[in-house]
Amino acid sequence: MKSAQEDEYLAFVAARAKALYRSAYVLAAGDAHLAEDLVQETLSRVYVHWKRVVRADNPAAYAQTVLVRTFLSLRRRRSSTERPTGTLPDNAATGPDTALRLTLLDALGQLPPRDRAVLLLRYWEDRSIEETAQMLRMTSSAVRSQSTRALGRARALLGDSLSDLIPH
Repeated sequence: MKSAQEDEYLAFVAARAKALYRSAYVLAAGDAHLAEDLVQETLSRVYVHWKRVVRADNPAAYAQTVLVRTFLSLRRRRSSTERPTGTLPDNAATGPDTALRLTLLDALGQLPPRDRAVLLLRYWEDRSIEETAQMLRMTSSAVRSQSTRALGRARALLGDSLSDLIPH
């Protein structure tokens, strides 16, 4: 890569790495190591195709699409049979919504990968149905039905426990 292109890429990474990590963390159901691997793989793929990425209308959306597709591809491989343990790190996050976040991440972690990806893009990333469909290579109607089913599965997993965690 030329120096100007390298500078553009480095500026892009500095601006988007944290947002990519947050999305990857949700996709990985709270597995920080898998999230880091996903971001690293995404950024390396974006680097390889950087000339095409900068010509795209929205490089951030391009990287987000690569992230989601990388996650789904990884989950389809047989070698991805590792599962996170039920133990939490020694230094748990603190804040008013910690219990709520952990409960939601746990429920998302129990959903199938495609359901998790649809919920992440539609509700965490606030993407439109059309954007989500394009990113996941699905039809708009498939995204709508998948979203409905995924939300139903998440609600079934959460049961009444979520209402106890939401401040009134």
